[in-house]
Amino acid sequence: MATFHRTSTTFKQGSFTMPARYYVAPEVFAEEVERIGQRQWHCVGRAERIAKPGDFFLRTVAGEGLIIVRDRHGQARAHFNVCRHRGTRICEKDTGHFSETIQCPYHAWTYTTDGRLIGAPHMNEVAGFDKANFGLHQASVVEWDGFLFVNLDPGAAPFHEVFAPVQARFTRFGLGSLKLGRRVVYEIKANWKLIFQNYSECLHCPTIHPELSCKLPYQSGANDLVEGPFLGGYMEITEGNESVTMSGKRAARWIGTLSGDELRRAYYYTLMPNMFLSIHPDYVNYYTVWPQAADRTVVESEWLFHPEAFGDPDFNPEDAVAMWDLTNRQDWHITEESHRGIGSRRYQPGPYSARESVPAAWDRAYLAMMEG
Repeated sequence: MATFHRTSTTFKQGSFTMPARYYVAPEVFAEEVERIGQRQWHCVGRAERIAKPGDFFLRTVAGEGLIIVRDRHGQARAHFNVCRHRGTRICEKDTGHFSETIQCPYHAWTYTTDGRLIGAPHMNEVAGFDKANFGLHQASVVEWDGFLFVNLDPGAAPFHEVFAPVQARFTRFGLGSLKLGRRVVYEIKANWKLIFQNYSECLHCPTIHPELSCKLPYQSGANDLVEGPFLGGYMEITEGNESVTMSGKRAARWIGTLSGDELRRAYYYTLMPNMFLSIHPDYVNYYTVWPQAADRTVVESEWLFHPEAFGDPDFNPEDAVAMWDLTNRQDWHITEESHRGIGSRRYQPGPYSARESVPAAWDRAYLAMMEG
């Protein structure tokens, strides 16, 4: 792997955008996979996807296929989808349920849901073979506020240390108890960093998001996380609106234990390296960002609601979904146009304004991860 260099005669860290190669060069993308994808804690979805022992879903993180499963003891696991016999992918279904064991379809090596090898045909004829030495390889996995995070690096810093700045920050919102209401997957022809940077500022909102701007004035609110891998803050919901929905009415009952000013605010945070967290008084919309290539990104978005909202006669999740699905598609379009422009030979790094301090801080956090 080539040595990473961030120096440039036209790039002044923290005040100018990054040089074009950070967004378009395949070799930079390859280094990101190694330096960020293989080392950092990634959100892979909600714990409710593996609610019962044996429930599983597949996830690819930095090119590595994982089986995310709840073992028979109730522990979340992240097994590499690689048989210890001859390397075959064990599981092909995207989601499902293992009754008792996980079996490779090639030569029937069989594992428990916690990853131990319990069946290996004819290996009893091999001198010195011990099944205890051939369990599935595992990534680290942590459950936090109803979310699942994995890390591929055996030497990674513990989750509770890395996420210390935000670990207790969202307790009042009751994120762990929320339930999935809707899921949408987007394919975007743009570099993943442009998607993060776009989410990190609302200077573009009056131009790109007229429907959103009448609910959330872009100059309202304040940032409370301004340096490091976790960034963001709150915005004020316009008087006369209850929430950030197409109608301006709340889509569901209030989440958490909110009162007073917090019922008039929406919170937006980026959690490096692959999560956006959007918290509203009546729902949460979160995103996981999955880089596919220097010019292609998949973003998965899920809308979460109070568990008791689903039985309410006035529950209207589509009001929230429609608001952000429209906003998301506007964002994806402009980031695709940004990516195309950055690919021009005429592109040069441009200056950030005072309203873009969070994208500038995001750049610094990104560069620190790439140099780490």
